[in-house]
Amino acid sequence: MVSPTAASPALRRAAKALLFAFLALVALLQIFPLLWVFDYSIQKSGDLFGPQLLSFPSLPQWGNYVRAWTDGRIPRYLLNSVIIVVSSTLASTAISFCMAYALTRLTWKLRALALGVVTMGMVVPIHTTLLPNFIWFGYFGLINTRLGVIIPYVAFTLSFNTLVYMGQLKTIPPSMEESAFIDGASWPRMLWSVVAPMAKPATMTVAVMTFLNNWNEFIMANTYLSSDDLRTLPFSIFKFQGQYSSDYAVQFACMVLVALPPLVLYFFSSKWIMAGATAGAIKG
Repeated sequence: MVSPTAASPALRRAAKALLFAFLALVALLQIFPLLWVFDYSIQKSGDLFGPQLLSFPSLPQWGNYVRAWTDGRIPRYLLNSVIIVVSSTLASTAISFCMAYALTRLTWKLRALALGVVTMGMVVPIHTTLLPNFIWFGYFGLINTRLGVIIPYVAFTLSFNTLVYMGQLKTIPPSMEESAFIDGASWPRMLWSVVAPMAKPATMTVAVMTFLNNWNEFIMANTYLSSDDLRTLPFSIFKFQGQYSSDYAVQFACMVLVALPPLVLYFFSSKWIMAGATAGAIKG
């Protein structure tokens, strides 16, 4: 008969092995679509309908990427995406940081109402604002401009970003700010030199999540942008579906090129995303 003390380490090892196997399976399910798309992007279009699900070709068709890069106008779309997404990310990060500080640290009469408005912003569907915004943007001449896309991108990310910052700021002791004021620091100096460095995990989370959401967004960009010279990178995939409807390999190559920048960004910043997302989870 096995004693409880002897069985306990064995049970822990078995539980750890099961957990590792489960996480490995989840990781495989997440990585497989990426491998599948890349595998199809370097094959000939006529070889995509074979019996094998994954088969690395003996002669990779790297020319598919050259055709996707040139015929899909990816350099132009990429430049537009960088301008729009980087601008909206910087603006949303800065504004949400100030809003979170005002809601967390400052005392004013309408703070509860403002917090309720910020929270309600997370439940407003994008589709319900497309037509009203289109009408208003038409009045102000913002249709078919980059600013007409940047404004809704900032607006629809403020609520989530503000709440993430609030969770991080609650973990920062107010004594740090009081010490800065005693030393003669101004409000901008205190925010930039004291609070902002301590809120770096939340800043990375907000910046990366905003970048990823705006980078992959298509509905608002398709609604407010009509000129091909101003359109963003997701349009290249949409364009290829019509121009290369039978050349599936080139379409897959275009998908890889569009998905590569956010994948690289997420790979190098995943630890910051987790740190910022869990900020304030212990201290409410």
